[in-house]
Amino acid sequence: MPSIADSSRAALRGVLYVALSAVAFGAMAIFGRYAYAGGADVLGLLIVRFSIAGALLVAVARRRRVRWPRGRALAAIVGMGALGYVSQSLCYFSALQHAQASLVALLLYLYPAFVALLAAWWLGERLTRAKAVALALCVAGSALMVGGGRGEPLGIALALGAAVVYSLYIVVGAKAARGVDPLATVAVICCAAAAMLAMLALARAAAFDAPPHWPRAAAGWAALVAIALVSTVAAMLAFFAGLARLGAARTSMLSTLEPVVTVALAAALFGETLTPLQWAGGVAILAAVLWLVRAGDAADSRGAGDDRERRRLGRRDDEPSAPGGSGADGGPAGFVDPNECGIRRVRSADENARPM
Repeated sequence: MPSIADSSRAALRGVLYVALSAVAFGAMAIFGRYAYAGGADVLGLLIVRFSIAGALLVAVARRRRVRWPRGRALAAIVGMGALGYVSQSLCYFSALQHAQASLVALLLYLYPAFVALLAAWWLGERLTRAKAVALALCVAGSALMVGGGRGEPLGIALALGAAVVYSLYIVVGAKAARGVDPLATVAVICCAAAAMLAMLALARAAAFDAPPHWPRAAAGWAALVAIALVSTVAAMLAFFAGLARLGAARTSMLSTLEPVVTVALAAALFGETLTPLQWAGGVAILAAVLWLVRAGDAADSRGAGDDRERRRLGRRDDEPSAPGGSGADGGPAGFVDPNECGIRRVRSADENARPM
């Protein structure tokens, strides 16, 4: 049985892994700006990113001998990568060309609120008071961010579009990737995204004689490779390592460091500054995300308490137990039924559908 000291060390390692993941993901917008300055365009950047990341993640998955999805699950995950991930990435990296990196990063973090709205509208989930307050904070925060920001309307619209597409990707992906190893999921998603982007590049070149633009200097290529190695592969592997040690709730809370890292790096390297209104808006958005996570964690705790009470009272031998798997519903740990509350979907879906 592990000692308290062992558990504390494991938790500390988990915190360090998630913090490293947040820094790596948060730096992606910065690397993107350097890649653009070096001559790359959105298609060139994303083709390199997903090609390198997909190949490396497949190699890691094979080395770890994970089980690969098949049949309908494989088709659904390929669709997540080719449609959802590609659309979200195109919106996000295009937004960086028309708005501050800090503004884009904070607007992307509206996605948990959009997930809660989609869950209420699409799946008929109850919009609790905690969710309603968090949604109001998100709306107020985004209004302050946009109203006090320095960005073209197109950049703001693309950043909001990235958040909306990512929320759809999470809601659909939570069910599509159910029961599939997270590493296998992200490897397939990256490979499918690379294939779709290559086809888009060929179509654009044939129709408009506009092939992808690649960096003209070594610094631009270094930024592209950093996006693939640091902000995709290393970030995802560190995220999963932290998730295994901390669980979904604490991992989600620590992941809110991502936009903070982007804001800090953008200020230090590009001289970007946020107005007082934008600072207030950013704080409101991050507070809303943390509120949603804590509300979901409280719901999980109440559910766990109910389960313990049922076990205390005893279960009849003829009552069916959950089918195999480590999750409460027979699926892998962290997955929840599609009809459960929206924020739990955010946290569990993040295990298989990591942003960006």
